[in-house]
Amino acid sequence: MGQQNLTSVTEFILMGVTRQPELQMPLFVVFLIVYTVTVVGNLGMIILTQVDSRLHTPMYYFIKHLAFIDLGNSTVICPKMLANFVVDQNIISYYACATQLAFFLMFIIREFFILSAMAYDCYSAICNPLLYNVIMSQRRCRVLVGIPYLSSFQALMFTIKIFTLTFCGSNVINHFYCDDVPLLLLLHSNAQEIELLIILFSAFNLLSSLLVVLISYIMILRAIFQMHSAEGRKKAFSTCGSHLTVVVIFYSSLLFMYTQPKSTRSFDTDKMASVFYTLVIPMLNPLIYSLRNKEVKKAFHRVFKNQCKF
Repeated sequence: MGQQNLTSVTEFILMGVTRQPELQMPLFVVFLIVYTVTVVGNLGMIILTQVDSRLHTPMYYFIKHLAFIDLGNSTVICPKMLANFVVDQNIISYYACATQLAFFLMFIIREFFILSAMAYDCYSAICNPLLYNVIMSQRRCRVLVGIPYLSSFQALMFTIKIFTLTFCGSNVINHFYCDDVPLLLLLHSNAQEIELLIILFSAFNLLSSLLVVLISYIMILRAIFQMHSAEGRKKAFSTCGSHLTVVVIFYSSLLFMYTQPKSTRSFDTDKMASVFYTLVIPMLNPLIYSLRNKEVKKAFHRVFKNQCKF
């Protein structure tokens, strides 16, 4: 009978961002605006880089895939979270929870490696400008974009391992979406093996991608300081400025979450960090790449003028 109760979990209850009823509607409005801006910004960036031939370069090829990843990451989480603000009980089915976890992990892992690929692209553009078209060939760009998609096997592995284990009687997830750490706390089986795997792979994804970014920017700074003309330095900074801003925001939020001491760490702090890198950053990225980039602005005006002619 006890064993039967252990395996009877068919749905989960998400605690949400906050338990205070008076904040539900204001937060619903805020996150609805955030998600709308995210969808419009990232979808607009995908369409713009696709239809404007002058943006068919390696840099915008990576930006297009980053926009797709950000759009996917936000869409996996935000619609369900918005629905939970207006219903009495935040319920998610067993299989919907597994699906959400798998796609969330897929997109977040892809973001690590697409940002490191973009750092390598910036390094190639600034440090080897004459050989840039040879180095960043179409084939190499496809390989660099393919690596993040191939690395998604980790997401499937973790999801399958977690959801093939037995859950306890409690089905309350102390989060606003299905994440691996809150789910591990609900497992009846010994979760030390899967917890160790998650820590090892998370550390590898974070540190390996961050290492590529750091090495790339050390080489970029070295090349910039060796430039004699102020115009050359200005052009180099404008080439990598947007990407550097995105990288600093993304890795800062993750390092803040992962480097907190256990004594001061809480689920509420993790929730705020999660809101930032799952919802706020996907909204900011297209804004950063459009507002700080003259080529994107020009492309938008070209496309807009062509549409007005029709």
